[in-house]
Amino acid sequence: MPPDFDKQSYWHHRFLSETTFEWLASSETFLEVAAPFLRRLPRDAPILQLGCGTSDLHIHLRRQGFDNVTNVDFEPLAIEKGRAMEQLAFGDTRNKYLVADVLTLDLGTKFDLVLDKSTADTIACCEGPSVLAMAHRVKNHLAENGAWLSLSFSAFRFQIEDGTLPLKAEVIDKLPTPKRNPTDPDIFHFCYLLQNGTSKTTLGDQLQGRRRG
Repeated sequence: MPPDFDKQSYWHHRFLSETTFEWLASSETFLEVAAPFLRRLPRDAPILQLGCGTSDLHIHLRRQGFDNVTNVDFEPLAIEKGRAMEQLAFGDTRNKYLVADVLTLDLGTKFDLVLDKSTADTIACCEGPSVLAMAHRVKNHLAENGAWLSLSFSAFRFQIEDGTLPLKAEVIDKLPTPKRNPTDPDIFHFCYLLQNGTSKTTLGDQLQGRRRG
């Protein structure tokens, strides 16, 4: 059975002792995948990180000049630690930090880029509202040509059987996981691009050359 990812108490207990943790890949690696899109954005573009946890993704974004980043998590300790991490790194805070649940997200603003590192995976492991509910909430927060980049351990994360996914989803990169032995099988993590089907700009077309088989 998976951990109680749907319970705030699980994350509160975890974050009491956890200082930093990166799901599936480092922030540097994830932002390498996002680089073609980030290059198109002005430095003040609104960016949303879902389920920020104790990741340092917002630190790397600010180092690249992006400081209009909103970090959300439904455990207040994650928000406190994210703010403290930025303060320690830069001596001040420019990011926004909000306690919010991705399944009921209602921030009243649109974002050019939405990022999550395995947050959709944790939702998929929970009972009740699913990734589909999360996708509807994210869609409501995407700017007209905005994009959601989601890093997942699953090759089927956004394959909704009844075809009701409100966004166009495609795998734009496969990140190989480290091997303990050369003979170990190849295992990948998958980076998805999700956009409105009516988007005038398709980032996936620009990233065709980056795909790794």
